[in-house]
Amino acid sequence: MKFHTTHAEGSKVGLGSKGRGPGFGGLLRSLFSRIPWGEAQTEEQILVVPAPLGRAISIRNAIGRTRVVGEERDDIEVRITKSVRAECEDMAAKLLEAIHLQNSESADVLEIEVQIPRKCSRHGLAHLELRVPRDTSVALSSTNGKICLEGLNRPIRARSSNGSVSIFEVIGDIDVTTANAKVACKCTHGHLRARSSNGKIEVSRHQGSLDASTSNGVIKASLDSLNELGVSLTTTNGRIALELPDKPDADVDIRVENGHIRNDLELTDEAGDASGRVRGRAGQGGAPICLKTSNGTVSLR
Repeated sequence: MKFHTTHAEGSKVGLGSKGRGPGFGGLLRSLFSRIPWGEAQTEEQILVVPAPLGRAISIRNAIGRTRVVGEERDDIEVRITKSVRAECEDMAAKLLEAIHLQNSESADVLEIEVQIPRKCSRHGLAHLELRVPRDTSVALSSTNGKICLEGLNRPIRARSSNGSVSIFEVIGDIDVTTANAKVACKCTHGHLRARSSNGKIEVSRHQGSLDASTSNGVIKASLDSLNELGVSLTTTNGRIALELPDKPDADVDIRVENGHIRNDLELTDEAGDASGRVRGRAGQGGAPICLKTSNGTVSLR
């Protein structure tokens, strides 16, 4: 598969480049010309490819933001904005050219990877924005960059080592992991699994089951509907706040080692102990609700 490429109007900003005349600008150029990596350039490209028959894409963008938007369309539009800094204009142009998209195809999956040479890794990045058919399954990974996915009606998977992950209006199972940043999901439907090592997890207007955990951060979630798989929220150092739909049927188990439990639900067969645990049945019982924190407050309503 060959990309159909359109070059959008790019911009070049040279802090050490020639000016149009003397004066304050000349003084700035004189100062900045002595600063390493003072030349900045950007370039934008728009690539259009047919959607694979399997309606699946795999994306890897190590350094830079990545956004995937589902739309009513049959092809895939990829917009890449490349930015570099270098010692001079010629070097910046060469580094900019060295950053490129690599793609491979099969009948079912389109694989896209942004390749940034090692010589550019400290002073170059690429922002990606893809507009895809709504029924596209997406697997996305990033080392240093924010991830955003929205408007999709298939399962998605997102991984980021150092960058927040935002997911909006997705229907399908979601598996999201980030190491040192926030996870935010809104208006999602399906089984949602969210992991963050050091970051907040925030879920709102979710329909379905939820499994979320973080080592050091707050977990805040609200559900519009609950299914038989229930909810599991766990954090080591942080509070948990869960809002369930009206009159839920659930089996509740709350554990707190150092903190307080605030429960607004009416529970039958309620049992508690001095170690910081509350159990009971809401409504007819059924869906498991398991909330656990080592250091923090748990609120359930």
